[in-house]
Amino acid sequence: MEINALLMDPKDNVVTCVTDVKAGETVTYRKGEEVCSLEAKEDIPYCHKIAIQDVEKDAEIIKYGESLGKTSESIKKGCWVSHLNLFSVPRDYDSEMI
Repeated sequence: MEINALLMDPKDNVVTCVTDVKAGETVTYRKGEEVCSLEAKEDIPYCHKIAIQDVEKDAEIIKYGESLGKTSESIKKGCWVSHLNLFSVPRDYDSEMI
């Protein structure tokens, strides 16, 4: 099974596809020593994110173990995470340093 996506941190709820993936194809990635896979429900462009679990509306998308923003709609496992369903949320970095 060929790895075609990267998980950056074990806390992430998305992986990044390192090839174009067509709907119905298998997305395969490593989580430590474990090889995981899921079916793409939509076409996922090269270097874009795919949800590896269901994510509710207004939930955080986590990549690199950090929040990239919140969802504007529910995103099902296997679906594309993009600017169409993810928005930035300003962070208070000073308070995070305490």
